[in-house]
Amino acid sequence: MKKLQALNKRTAPKSVMPEKIIQFGEGNFLRAFVDWIIWNMNQRTDFNGSVVVVQPIERGMVDWLNGQDCLYHVNLQGRENGEAVNTLERIDVISRALNPYHQNQAFLALADQPEIRFVISNTTEAGIAFDASCKLSDAPASSYPGKLVQLLYRRFQTFGGDPKKGLIIMPCELIFLNGHHLKECIYQYIELWKDDFGADYEAFKEWFSKYNYVCATLVDRIVPGFPRKEIKDIQEKISYEDNLVVQAEIFHLWVIEKAENMTCEELRAEFPAEKAGLHVLIAESEKPYHERKVTLLNGPHTVLSPVTYLSGVDIVRDACNHEVLGKYIHKVQFDELMETLNLPMDELKKFANDVLERFNNPFVDHQVTSIMLNSFPKFQARDLPGVKTYLERKGELPQGLVFGLAAIITYYKGGKRADGADIIPNDDPKIMELLKELWATGDTQKVTDGVLGAEFIWGEDLHGVKGLAELVKKDLDLIQEKGMLEAVKTIL
Repeated sequence: MKKLQALNKRTAPKSVMPEKIIQFGEGNFLRAFVDWIIWNMNQRTDFNGSVVVVQPIERGMVDWLNGQDCLYHVNLQGRENGEAVNTLERIDVISRALNPYHQNQAFLALADQPEIRFVISNTTEAGIAFDASCKLSDAPASSYPGKLVQLLYRRFQTFGGDPKKGLIIMPCELIFLNGHHLKECIYQYIELWKDDFGADYEAFKEWFSKYNYVCATLVDRIVPGFPRKEIKDIQEKISYEDNLVVQAEIFHLWVIEKAENMTCEELRAEFPAEKAGLHVLIAESEKPYHERKVTLLNGPHTVLSPVTYLSGVDIVRDACNHEVLGKYIHKVQFDELMETLNLPMDELKKFANDVLERFNNPFVDHQVTSIMLNSFPKFQARDLPGVKTYLERKGELPQGLVFGLAAIITYYKGGKRADGADIIPNDDPKIMELLKELWATGDTQKVTDGVLGAEFIWGEDLHGVKGLAELVKKDLDLIQEKGMLEAVKTIL
């Protein structure tokens, strides 16, 4: 085995570019998604910007990052246009990484840099939260929005409220309308600290409102993270001892909803990711794309899992390539769920085909049982809206989706699969108890009525959905009588 070099700017080339982006978060997702996108923008456009990473909590990875001069490799794996892809790229877009708990002055001084224009974050879903115990004088404030307001106020003071020195703020936390929540928190801190701002209070609030731009975003890329199994082979291949390699799927999508006080054209001009040929959409609204992802990615996942598992297949990829199950997945996705959305059909088809390529990733053994946790709430959020919209638009129920609901109900019966494998449902104890009682009756009519009438699951009585009870009972009987795989053949 050849001797590996340490990875740093003495052993590998590193670009030096103006620091334009402050990034709260140093984890795998941001490094394999946002920083990879910015690296591509630098390669393909005149963006010419680097990223300063700020560790959002006291304990994190900035020492590791700085130990490698913020250089690391991204390993993308998956299918693209039907071909298996497995790439390795060295990312050099992060200039430095700061821990504001130990380097608070250096953190606040970022506000004084005239070329800083963007703030990007992924501080987990819990990160966008208001904490009334934070003080402006904290070094730093404990919450992410608190730190951000400290930075914004320092910038307002340094540049005397210059309209051109506002920031474009793009959170990537996995919350619907993340930017709206973050903006709300910022306003809460401005009110909380109004006495500290004193005579600046009104002017600072107006400067934030008019000249800073908070965008909601939707992010989509599966990032498994550090490739423990393959790390030796990867290091051998790159000839560097990179301990920050991050693995991700090849697919990526970033929808950025422009802030209300700017236009899409203005944002595209400043952040030219679309121009770089990346799957970054700058849009008037994130909502239709959020619906598209939930419906065409999460929706099929939820119903294919019990159907697949009870048919004796354990991996999502194998289900896609199965003679019968593959047709079922296609039916649910293309013939049913796609018909319930409001985006152009060619856009939807392209996205649905991308989803199938992701399901079919040759590098990821995605166990269907891992998807089946809390299947009832998932069906309620991801598939039930489609059932209703399809019925409204077509005058009939979508057979594949309703069959998927019957499969979930059957899966929650528990017991053993035909090959002896255990069936172990996992959900809210109240739901588990209800299903246990219903299946104990041995009567599929009682099971159907009990599940559809459980308002604590659905927020309503589903007997109000015309024809649903009859079709669910029919599917339950079919599965009991023929077994899952034969039942699937019947509905195709």
